[in-house]
Amino acid sequence: MVAALVRLRLQVLANSLKRSTWQLIATVIGALYGLGVLVVVVGGLVVLGLFSTLDLATTVVVIAGSAVTAGWIILPLVLTGIDQTLEPAKLAQFPIPLRTLLIGLTITGVLGVPGLITTIAGLATVFAWIRYPLAAATAAVCAIIGVLIAIVASRAVTAASVGMQSSRRARELSGILILVPLFLLGPILIGVMQGLRESSDVLPQVAAALGWSPLGAAWAAPAAVAAGDGLGAAVRVLIALATLAVLVAVWRFALARALVTPAVESTRAVSRGALGAFGWVPQTPAGAVMARCLTYWRRDPRYARQLIIVPLIPVLLWFYSAFGSGSNALLMWSGPLVGFSLALTLATDISYDGTAFATHVIDGVRGRDDRLGRLGALALFAVPATIAIALGGVGLSDQWSHAASILALSLGALLTGFGVVCVSSARFVMPVPQAGDNPFKSAPGTTITTGLQLFVVWGVVLALLLPTAALVVASFVSGNAVFGWLSLACALITGLVVTVLGIRLGGALLDRTGPVLLGQLRGLRGA
Repeated sequence: MVAALVRLRLQVLANSLKRSTWQLIATVIGALYGLGVLVVVVGGLVVLGLFSTLDLATTVVVIAGSAVTAGWIILPLVLTGIDQTLEPAKLAQFPIPLRTLLIGLTITGVLGVPGLITTIAGLATVFAWIRYPLAAATAAVCAIIGVLIAIVASRAVTAASVGMQSSRRARELSGILILVPLFLLGPILIGVMQGLRESSDVLPQVAAALGWSPLGAAWAAPAAVAAGDGLGAAVRVLIALATLAVLVAVWRFALARALVTPAVESTRAVSRGALGAFGWVPQTPAGAVMARCLTYWRRDPRYARQLIIVPLIPVLLWFYSAFGSGSNALLMWSGPLVGFSLALTLATDISYDGTAFATHVIDGVRGRDDRLGRLGALALFAVPATIAIALGGVGLSDQWSHAASILALSLGALLTGFGVVCVSSARFVMPVPQAGDNPFKSAPGTTITTGLQLFVVWGVVLALLLPTAALVVASFVSGNAVFGWLSLACALITGLVVTVLGIRLGGALLDRTGPVLLGQLRGLRGA
């Protein structure tokens, strides 16, 4: 049965690679990236073992091993839904003995790309103790224990979180949470490196503390052997084995509960007469579309993911500005970037509807009302947010003389983007995560054409912004505020004209292409 689970895992992986060329390419790229990381890690461990001091080798190995173990524990909480090949909820219907299932899931965890990379890197810690033969032999054994702790902990967290995953909102919000550190990965890495340089004398104490914890005991035992502390090494091995035993027990209990009582989708009662946005929007077809879209913007995490970048853009610009020159000069450009980003969120609006777009086609909603309703819902918060961030960026960077120019670019990008996307989203749809999917799950049907379509939209928006941009450049170069106000007038006139034309042209196009788009959405859902 264990062999059958392993074959099932490998067969599913092979089938997924055969079905999608782009997934195959992504897997190959990921494997090459992992191989590159392994080369760097193994090379670093060899250098560490041959040329470093015992204290330095201990600090690096223990902290790195503890960080990897912690990563295995944390990632399942925020990356639920990426690989559900052998999830407990899917195995509940099969009469597989619990012990067999535990062994099979452990082996399949090792055989995955992250598991293989972790295992090889763990075994490579032998090179860090190459000058201490007994410590190197201990490292080989402890590396296996350390890798098993990481994988079993990951599986235990996955099984224990089945109840949490039954809540659609919890699954989707967990995906949103990881976007923040990913978006701020550059500043985080720079900050960590800066902190390490400033507190390098503290790291040995951190490593010593971790060496007595469940996270780092397995990785610290070889260091204790190399230092001649046999009793300390034995105690650390016992801590690691006890940790593994506790994790197996927790995993066994959580897995047994998940198999006996599979997760059920949660529901939420709504008060009678609670109309939400439908109670105050205009009682017109466009108003109904606007209310529905506002509901989506408030409750659908797929929409919320697009809004996360709004506060993160100023944070990112502030960091790079302060890190580079010590001033807040780059904050001034937050408004244009936010306006451009918010406008382009409409490009996926119909795609997020999915087959629910059939209600528009069946009810005969006019394309103009559809465009106006979707645009009105976004503009309700996008326009004030763009203005506030633009003026806030100007104020924090103390560049009030350029306020009109920055507002011109911000509102120009937003309004022009509105018009362009009103037309483009009536012409094509694109693969997006379905409701309830993990944000990192590959959307079926994604091709290079999808990316090219978005680049075309960006190009059209930027081209229409050229007159405004030219006046902004003239304002900055000459220092004449008149050019700034002219650029604002140009942006408003151009943006409003493009928006009105976009609503009319996009609406007329949607009247003709509505059934075609619905067919494409059905095809994407079944891809």
